[in-house]
Amino acid sequence: MCYSAQIQQNYRKYVRAWGADISLKEFVRLYWDRQSNTQIRIAKAMDSAFSDPQSDDERQIKSLIDEFNRQQSIKLEQDLFKQRKRLADAERTLQSRTTKSALESKRIAMAKVEWILQRLSDIRRTELEDADSRIFPGWYVPVMIVENGRRVIKPMRYQCRPAGKPAFYDSKYPGTYNARRDNLEGFWGRQFGASHGIVIANAFFENVSRHRLEARELAPGEQEQNVILEFRPRPTQDMLIACLWSHWQAPGQPDLLSFAAITDEPPAEVAAAGHDRCIIPIKAENLDAWLDPKSAGIARMQAILDDRERPYYEHRMAA
Repeated sequence: MCYSAQIQQNYRKYVRAWGADISLKEFVRLYWDRQSNTQIRIAKAMDSAFSDPQSDDERQIKSLIDEFNRQQSIKLEQDLFKQRKRLADAERTLQSRTTKSALESKRIAMAKVEWILQRLSDIRRTELEDADSRIFPGWYVPVMIVENGRRVIKPMRYQCRPAGKPAFYDSKYPGTYNARRDNLEGFWGRQFGASHGIVIANAFFENVSRHRLEARELAPGEQEQNVILEFRPRPTQDMLIACLWSHWQAPGQPDLLSFAAITDEPPAEVAAAGHDRCIIPIKAENLDAWLDPKSAGIARMQAILDDRERPYYEHRMAA
């Protein structure tokens, strides 16, 4: 399954390349909600898309982003002060005697200081890096759908909570960031053929076992070791990743827009690298039909998934 991907986060590219509108009210709501809910995760690249606001809504979003970053920086700087004090205390203790407790305290403090300084640097950094576009389950992503006959970009969480299900569905079924193709007409029957979306990605990341990557069996007594591989299409290209989405509502709860990427049997090169699933990039000429599934029907949707783009995926160890 696709546990992580490098996503096109700049909604302006969706607008230019695909003639899509943007639902700015949904972005305003998301960034407003993040002020009081730090569980909402948004990649730096999506924040960056609003660095040069062109409308009142975009200016409001940028203001919310700036305030969130300011509050995060204050919390990090306060924690940095605590960890530096902890480090200094441990070093003073070690000057007089070596204790296991002081050594452990020093190790933890040094690691936390390093992590905090990196986080502060990331917040202040203005030049984007590849990692700034990478998303994980639970993160929010620009998703292209059709609404009232128009392509629209809305921010959605990468883990689908189907409409009508209880909120604890997220923890009961933590793998719902992917929708297996062999279960589209079963588990995903209310979304497949009804609410389809697209995310644009140029890489995806998978957990694989090292011995499978090395095409061998585990040695006697050897423990299974996990590694993370980055898969990129060659030649380099943006892929239109087939997704299902849902608009979840419940009394007294904030609305939730969320999605899952559809996965299928992998091509040979992905299977040879030790993984058993792969995302499905659809062809650009099938985009309108995919985004309007009720007009085309289930059989047509399955045909679109069959008639997919089939790039060759090169892999390497993820950084």
